[in-house]
Amino acid sequence: MQTIYYDLRDTKGQQKEIEDKISAAAKILREGGLVGIPTETVYGLGADGTNPAAVRRIFQVKGRPQDNPLILHVTGAQWLPRYCADIPPVAYTLARKFWPGPLTMILKRQPTVPNETTAGLDTVGIRCPNHPVTLAIIREAGMAIAAPSANTSGRPSCTTAQDVLEDVGSRVDMIVDGGPCTVGVESTVLDLTRDPPRLLRPGGLPVEDIERLIGHIDVDRAVNASLRAEERPGAPGMKYRHYAPKAPVTVITGSPMNSAREIERRAAPGVGVICFDEYAHLFPNQVVRSLGPSSDKFTQAQRVFEALRSFDSTDVQEIFAQCPDNRGLGLAIGNRLKKAAGFHVINADSQRIILGVTGGTGAGKSSALQAVLDLGGSVIDCDAVYHQILSESDEFKNAINEKFPGVFTAEGQLNRKKLGQEVFAKRDRLEHLNAIVYRFLIPELEAMVAAADGLCALDAINLFESGLDRLCDRTIAVTAPTELRVKRVMARDHITEQYARLRINAQKQDEYYRGKCDCELNNASDSPEEFRREAYLFFERLIEAIQEEKRRG
Repeated sequence: MQTIYYDLRDTKGQQKEIEDKISAAAKILREGGLVGIPTETVYGLGADGTNPAAVRRIFQVKGRPQDNPLILHVTGAQWLPRYCADIPPVAYTLARKFWPGPLTMILKRQPTVPNETTAGLDTVGIRCPNHPVTLAIIREAGMAIAAPSANTSGRPSCTTAQDVLEDVGSRVDMIVDGGPCTVGVESTVLDLTRDPPRLLRPGGLPVEDIERLIGHIDVDRAVNASLRAEERPGAPGMKYRHYAPKAPVTVITGSPMNSAREIERRAAPGVGVICFDEYAHLFPNQVVRSLGPSSDKFTQAQRVFEALRSFDSTDVQEIFAQCPDNRGLGLAIGNRLKKAAGFHVINADSQRIILGVTGGTGAGKSSALQAVLDLGGSVIDCDAVYHQILSESDEFKNAINEKFPGVFTAEGQLNRKKLGQEVFAKRDRLEHLNAIVYRFLIPELEAMVAAADGLCALDAINLFESGLDRLCDRTIAVTAPTELRVKRVMARDHITEQYARLRINAQKQDEYYRGKCDCELNNASDSPEEFRREAYLFFERLIEAIQEEKRRG
């Protein structure tokens, strides 16, 4: 196949020539062809998103897994009803503010969108790109364009038309050169079928900007860890190893100075380096690719894919990459680097602290963990991760149902009370359940802890039984008098006193946690606010002690 290459930057202002080239691209799309198109994020490999045969060609050309859904590109919110169903008002709120721009919304799909586009899901991703050429092509074609990034599957995304030529040039019908991409990382993907909305992929629109408009957003665990083999991704880029050059990548997180020094320590012959401008001088004997200044995340986003791609023309055998923090565009840049590394991440900060917080239900762990957040830390809620895996993994559900028949409804929902009554009354049954849960849960939690920066608390009632205590700098038992715990559980979960006592008696007692943990935080207060203040001071002193230990080595 001979590819037509159109450079719309060389038209010297001739509007008729531009219009003719746009019409030619639209005609190819209407006839089921493939066109490499520019957007503000990355170049896309476009096809008619409602034509199953054309969409199948995208997968064939890219070598893309069939369960990896595509995004539809439209010219504005007026197109939403054509392709989406049950559209919530927040979708129009977001579109008014952020379209055209790097925001993809996941919504329920209309029957007009084929399974090939959505990978069989009942949802579809849709966005309005901020590039005048592609918007003109969509209008001229008269249909939504399905357009994943134009690289071959697994490679770093294309941010120039030349990248597209290198990856898929001989296998597409046309490539439109609209200049280098101005954003440089793919769109932010937000699932609006959930309440609260969930971030499935960080991208060119910082999540902080979205939260300022619509409030809190949950973050999917796929942002910081790989999905398991049996899980179906809800958006592009969630499951498979992406953005990877031929040489293996290791990401170094932490402060810029610490991460640069850690790479310097590892910079043996054959090592390539991706670093911020200020630290390039540390690597005179390495192949170095600069991301830009450490404070300039806009430049880093524009350069990250080109930096990764460029190593394939060198003989480096291993790549170490500095990583920005998770604020603003840093979350998307770090996500791309970590996916390129298969989430092989090393934290260079000696101040990284992992606390394991455990104790029986009703003891006050929630208030204690809120104090960790007040101190600027983060919390990994093991129970929340468990429920997320349960909602997404059929293999996990089947494993539980095989051991505990009848605990799932006909709709596939877990009857927690029925399962709880069975396992809490029989300790051996509880051990069987825990063994199943740990098999699925522990790898996810290990990856999340490995990706944590700064202060992080692991909220785990079975901290020691699961072996998660080995990941922690300190383990803390949150304890409380039994009668206070009973009252709290009754009020919190709206259950009877008998069931509250059954739950508490099925768990380890405070003596167990005192004997296992490094320290104890006792909650005898009737006021959650008062205990939160006590916990703040407790953790403040504990962190200072840990930091002093780390400084002394």
